[in-house]
Amino acid sequence: MALKVQRATEHDLNELVALEAATFDYSQMGRRSFQRLLKAHSAHVFVCREQGQLLGYSLLLTRSNSKIWRLYSIAVAAAARGKGVGKLLLEHAIQQATEQQARALSLEVKTDNKAAIELYRRYDFEVVDVLPEYYPDGIDGYRMRLSLR
Repeated sequence: MALKVQRATEHDLNELVALEAATFDYSQMGRRSFQRLLKAHSAHVFVCREQGQLLGYSLLLTRSNSKIWRLYSIAVAAAARGKGVGKLLLEHAIQQATEQQARALSLEVKTDNKAAIELYRRYDFEVVDVLPEYYPDGIDGYRMRLSLR
């Protein structure tokens, strides 16, 4: 599989919205949100493609007064799960944050998302907080953090 990660553009918009809708059943980002994020200096949206087909995306958020970057989202198409797409997007996110001298990378994940939690732990993310009923369906969340220094 020849996977390629690159910065998302307006040309990716329709596919990003469709992947978001297919992946998440809560707090979905819509077209306008993606349009805004693609233009924002504080957002870094990357897509993973194979032979032109969108397999996943990642969204990193930054704040000008903070060295802690937030991995807001990684979404992988159902047909591409288990094929290293999430791993590649996570590695790319870590690389981007490191290159920009971020001090840490933070994320939130559902406590019942065992596959994602295991992936994050393999890259040395640690649970730093439990977020009771964090998600709209009442599931708790973990805040996880990776120190980059």
